[in-house]
Amino acid sequence: MYPNFLDSWQFWALLSALFAALTAIFAKVGVSDINADFATLLRTVIVLLVLALIVWTTHQFQPLQELSAKTLLFLTLSGLATGASWLCYFRALKLGNASQVAPIDKLSVVLVAIFGVLFLSEQLSTGNWIGIALIAAGALLVAL
Repeated sequence: MYPNFLDSWQFWALLSALFAALTAIFAKVGVSDINADFATLLRTVIVLLVLALIVWTTHQFQPLQELSAKTLLFLTLSGLATGASWLCYFRALKLGNASQVAPIDKLSVVLVAIFGVLFLSEQLSTGNWIGIALIAAGALLVAL
């Protein structure tokens, strides 16, 4: 069928990191001659078109009436948070160096760990917390 690594969260997380890195570099160059908010709009339209094409060609569309109110609420909140994040990220890239903006943006890793514990009842070991502290310290050292 297909290799097992395609079922691995680690594989997809590494690809996410790779594409996030490319996003920072491409966005820094792309935002240099235009308004940051307009750049975010263009990027969002491109993301929308690509995802629509993927969902359409792979027949993954689901009727909205089949989704629960909870699902719609949290996907809406996630979309709003994503939009706010992108607007802030592009504004930061317009004003600062990609090599400094991206590490600060990655402090989201620290916040996700904290929010996961507080709101999702996730459990982190002492080693996990040390890693989170090192990520925070590393992000700040790279950015300063």
